[in-house]
Amino acid sequence: MTHLTAIVLTHNESEQIADCIKSLRFADRILVFDSYSTDDTVAIAQRAGADIFQHEFVDYTEQRNAALDAADEMTDWVLFVDADERVTDALAQEIRQKIRLPDFAGWRIPRHNYIFGILTKGAGWYPDYQTRLLRVGQAYYDTRRKVHEVVKLYGEEGTIRHPLVHYNYKDLEQFKDKQENYARYDAQSLYAQGVRPKQHSLVLQPLRQFYWRFVTLGGYRDRWHGFRLSLLMAWFEYRKYQTLAAMWQK
Repeated sequence: MTHLTAIVLTHNESEQIADCIKSLRFADRILVFDSYSTDDTVAIAQRAGADIFQHEFVDYTEQRNAALDAADEMTDWVLFVDADERVTDALAQEIRQKIRLPDFAGWRIPRHNYIFGILTKGAGWYPDYQTRLLRVGQAYYDTRRKVHEVVKLYGEEGTIRHPLVHYNYKDLEQFKDKQENYARYDAQSLYAQGVRPKQHSLVLQPLRQFYWRFVTLGGYRDRWHGFRLSLLMAWFEYRKYQTLAAMWQK
């Protein structure tokens, strides 16, 4: 029988971890790969029946590769799920079917993103494919990408139909904090590549970002919600180039 391990990376996820684990009961094993949480995450996960492995956090890519290594001898397939994600019964059934197919090294899964409690299908948040179902020994994470990790597969990738449910960004404050970090990271990446912003970049790049999100990616379909998200992403595009310009000035 094909063995499946569901892995959840955690750090201080006491509010989310119990419901996440509950949605993973279909897996043969649930492993909570924790980066030394200081809240009750580990205790709650243990009570919920998960195995615990603790590993010092360096970056997301290193953490996922370490989790793959930890599961290496115990399982045939790994399903990565974040603490704020849930696997529906339909998705669980489809995953069980897919891992019996011999010709695939990994499967990408679409996500339903709930932003501020609203299911968001425009502005780039759907289908939001995530390669999370990995055959052990045929997948690793590209160490050059520290954020928004990229999977490398030694074989074919398939696409799953049923989505993960992702309770993304519960409020505006959380959204701003995360996007500010992403903007800073992206600015650092551009700086490392030797990209110098032009004077008009602070105007044109945010405008392009808004048009891309709202028009090209269909943010208009989410009406006011899509307009607000497109506007927010344009602002953080501005913050990215503002940060990049400041780095060159220094």
